[in-house]
Amino acid sequence: MDIIIRNARIRDADPLVDVAIGDGRIAAIGPNLPGRGVEEIEARGRVLVPGIVEAHLHLEKALIKDRKPNRSGTLAEAIKVTGELKPTFTSEDIHRRAVLALHWLMQNGVTHLRAHGEFDPRQGFAGLEVTLALKKEFKGRVDIQVCAFPQEGVIKAPGTEEMMHKAFEMGADVCGGIPYNDPDAKRHIDLMFDIAKEHGKDLDFHQDFSDDADNMSIEYLAGKTIREGYRGRVCVGHLTALGAVPPDERDRLIKLIAEAGISVICLPATDMHLGGRKDACNVRRALTPVRALRDGGVNVCLATNNIRNAFTPYNNGDLFSVAFLAVAACHLGGADDLPTVLPMITANPAKAMGVQDYGLAVGKAADMVLLSGKRVEDAIIDLPAKPYVIKGGRVTVRTECETVFLPPV
Repeated sequence: MDIIIRNARIRDADPLVDVAIGDGRIAAIGPNLPGRGVEEIEARGRVLVPGIVEAHLHLEKALIKDRKPNRSGTLAEAIKVTGELKPTFTSEDIHRRAVLALHWLMQNGVTHLRAHGEFDPRQGFAGLEVTLALKKEFKGRVDIQVCAFPQEGVIKAPGTEEMMHKAFEMGADVCGGIPYNDPDAKRHIDLMFDIAKEHGKDLDFHQDFSDDADNMSIEYLAGKTIREGYRGRVCVGHLTALGAVPPDERDRLIKLIAEAGISVICLPATDMHLGGRKDACNVRRALTPVRALRDGGVNVCLATNNIRNAFTPYNNGDLFSVAFLAVAACHLGGADDLPTVLPMITANPAKAMGVQDYGLAVGKAADMVLLSGKRVEDAIIDLPAKPYVIKGGRVTVRTECETVFLPPV
């Protein structure tokens, strides 16, 4: 074997196991595996999880918060100041910042990523081109899906529709959309489906990003998904307006979302930062209703969205920190809720992105992270260090940083 991890914790109720890796795949799992690996890693009872999956991130906008700050903290100003900055981005500038962000992600265990590469007639294809180049540059360290994303809208930005088609000729993997940033949300959705079907691509929408339930288009999108035979091939990020819908109507919409097989990606750091800015008291969380979606059978994920820019002036590439925030913000800290959070940054986004051969099972791709904690149930709330990250059967990150956990008193 290339690597054998000894005495790892995969499930709290089970004994410690060894995990043998060969030819980039998991060859065996069990206690006291015979033989020796070329490399032996002693886990000492620490938790082993599958690779962390970042399902929604804007690489080309990372690390620009000080260039033109969003002083009001609103979504409108974030869109405005970023739109003013984007024409100043050079390919070299985007690459430098995105590489730093990718190294942060890798150090925090991310093995799969969906990056939204932006373009529009004003700024051109620089962001998308760099994101596509990074997909090749980081192959073997992080698997990057590139979503062709028209941040400035399509209908209101003439020439963008043609650029969408060009993006797939360039190599984009997923068709992005943003109905709320165009004058006709339904027409925008129809257009994105037409483009996606022509190129045989899945869809990923920035959807209903507002504090209030006015002008929502999720019902139309879910119906369109079913009519077009796209069940299981559509993701939506944000969907914060659904949190403002009365319970009976919310549950009706959730049932439709589940029927359409739409995955919902909650982006707590961004959405809480930008949301509720006009509330004078009893300020809203401004988040999609994660628990109701989960309980309604929807595949719910957690993701970062942005790293230190006008939309989110913090984040460090650690999805455990994002999930920790969601534990409090989404009321996921209860005994029955907490175990559902780790899958929201592992198995659930892997399903949303269509990642193949994922998970800790024999025959699956050897993508995994050894955490410093010793209880799977506490993996999120430990905010653990990640001593080893393994991608494709190869150690890609080693760190001497260790979180020390004292025994219970």
